[in-house]
Amino acid sequence: MGKVTPDAGARTALISGVTGQDGSYLAELLLGKGYTVHGLVRRSSSFNTERIDHIYQDPHQPGGRSLVLHHADLSDGVALVNLLRELEPDEVYNLGAQSHVRVSFDAPLYTGEVTGLGTLRLLEAIRASGIDTRLYQASSSEMFGAAPPPQNERTPFHPRSPYGCAKVYAYWSTVNYREAYGMFAVNGILFNHESPRRGETFVTRKISRAVARIRAGLQDRLFLGNLNAVRDWGYAPEYVEAMWRMLQRDEPDDYVLATGVPASVRDFLRAAFEAGGLDWHEHVGFDANYERPSEVDALIGDAAKARDLLGWEPAVRWRELAELMVRADIEALDAELSGARVRIDR
Repeated sequence: MGKVTPDAGARTALISGVTGQDGSYLAELLLGKGYTVHGLVRRSSSFNTERIDHIYQDPHQPGGRSLVLHHADLSDGVALVNLLRELEPDEVYNLGAQSHVRVSFDAPLYTGEVTGLGTLRLLEAIRASGIDTRLYQASSSEMFGAAPPPQNERTPFHPRSPYGCAKVYAYWSTVNYREAYGMFAVNGILFNHESPRRGETFVTRKISRAVARIRAGLQDRLFLGNLNAVRDWGYAPEYVEAMWRMLQRDEPDDYVLATGVPASVRDFLRAAFEAGGLDWHEHVGFDANYERPSEVDALIGDAAKARDLLGWEPAVRWRELAELMVRADIEALDAELSGARVRIDR
């Protein structure tokens, strides 16, 4: 049985999706452990680094090279090979994806290209570059889809969206490269994990942000789809710690990360509005456009393997999560309205 290394030392990591929720928390974690962190950023004509601005330092300043950003994309395999050969990272974390489940029905080919084939390009780039590195692949509970809960590492996949299908492809590609080429490659099968840095179109953040805006008189109604879907919601900063732990083991393996505590969208909605001193019945309406063509009724994870082998156990459950997200959005909106610069470094 392998052990988790307590001190990483001076190491180098490459993170795709570094500007996302998980990427920003992971970058913070690794920087705190003394890593040099390289992040992939998709080219945009507008600034898209808001989540990591507070940890980025000008490279021209002393000590400003711990977080280095590179313009690259999971659709460009040649660029990935060249970058990996140049950096020779000790660890690679593939968090980049089109990760919105409802959007994947509207853009299925793009989702498959980035979320599915993007992982394969990265795996092949690691193989082709000949570097000795360890890969973390961000897999998803959406792969389980219609499989009955609780779901663990032995539960058969039954995806119910283009996103889930793409993640299944990426999962098995990771397993295949591990078995075919002896690559240290692991899958973290993460159930829903949220934070104040969650994108504003995801249901939890959509709810917490609406609470803040309704309290401030900037909004009166919130429209949602299916309130009966049951999910297992955890706190993102706790989950990135487990990602790191997976790559410190002696042998590569796949792990479910979850709280094991179910809650419906309605439960989360009620808790969030109560945290803001509001009655959700007075402000929430239904919009069929937010429903999925095929729904996933219940995702509830069994993370016993991660607890036993990684020593990982989450502390934040869904109700506390809803409350902290509402507090963060209220504080951020108050600061914005007062003209202060808003930070999202929670």
